[in-house]
Amino acid sequence: MKFCPNCGSLMRPSKKGGKRVYVCPSCGYIVEATIRSGIYVGSIDNSRRIKKEIVVVGEEASLSKVSGVKCPNCGFNEAYWWMVQTRSADEAPTTFYKCVRCGHVWRDYR
Repeated sequence: MKFCPNCGSLMRPSKKGGKRVYVCPSCGYIVEATIRSGIYVGSIDNSRRIKKEIVVVGEEASLSKVSGVKCPNCGFNEAYWWMVQTRSADEAPTTFYKCVRCGHVWRDYR
């Protein structure tokens, strides 16, 4: 972080004329960024983000079935279900359903 010496506002990293600079959004003060300032100006490569997937190990025969749960995809009222603690431990687990007919998977946060 770098603060403007004129007005004290937080300066934002930017590029100007092919150079990396800090720009004050309040008063317009500009100072060239040095290697020691640790500035990075550019885009983030989203292709390197880690994608989280929940993998259910086992066969559908080992999952419990429930009736009366309507599939949002095909409207069938029978599904396999399982629970996973996807959030912090003090919150309720997430219930996942998989339609017996079409295989659509959805979740319920109740």
